Amino acid sequence: MKKILLIEDDSDLFSLLKYNLEKEGFQLTGLQTGKGAIELCRQVRPDLILLDIMLPDSDGLDICKGIRRDPELAATPVIFLTARASETDRIVGLELGANDYVVKPFFVRELIARIKLQVRGATRTQAVPARVLEAGGLEVDTASRQVRLNGRPLALTATEFRLLEFLMQRPGVVFSREQLLNSVWGQDRAITDRAVDVYVLRLRQKIEEDPAAPVLIHSIRGFGYTFEPRRAMAAAGV
Repeated sequence: MKKILLIEDDSDLFSLLKYNLEKEGFQLTGLQTGKGAIELCRQVRPDLILLDIMLPDSDGLDICKGIRRDPELAATPVIFLTARASETDRIVGLELGANDYVVKPFFVRELIARIKLQVRGATRTQAVPARVLEAGGLEVDTASRQVRLNGRPLALTATEFRLLEFLMQRPGVVFSREQLLNSVWGQDRAITDRAVDVYVLRLRQKIEEDPAAPVLIHSIRGFGYTFEPRRAMAAAGV
């Protein structure tokens, strides 16, 4: 049973999430204040943390920083729950290490779907990453930085390679443009989230047989992108 730790000061929302998450088979524990949050995380060792930003006694951003500094918790997925909806707030939250950013009010079913994606992605990435990633005729050697498509070498730029490597290491996980910027481009804030669209298009032109009908890198309307090799295999009749 996956463990969720919820830090949320709204009693009604806390109860609502507890009921629905436990109904989905998660084990939930938590606090309604920020005091003692990191210590509780160390005790519980959750599979995912839901964290309100505006707590009565703490700043959720500071708690997230503390989680990312703790070697025992650093890899734990964090989803912010907040009423702060501006683009700047989202960018700050993701830059501080959050895996996702959900604005209140939200649909509980959508939040549960996002939780499942993060938990699934975290489970997959706990294993030692493979040196050679293979899917849909693609071979990516993460050590030599070489890429082949059906045995033919491909020339990718350094950024194209990092983006492809990041997505292939997490098949089936949907990432927003902000998440991809944070993970692939790091602190380079001179670019906008539309740069992700440009680089995805460039990758598709190099790795897809028909860039207009991709079978490897898929667009998720209203959110971002995912690398889904199973769809590629289905398209190939495997």
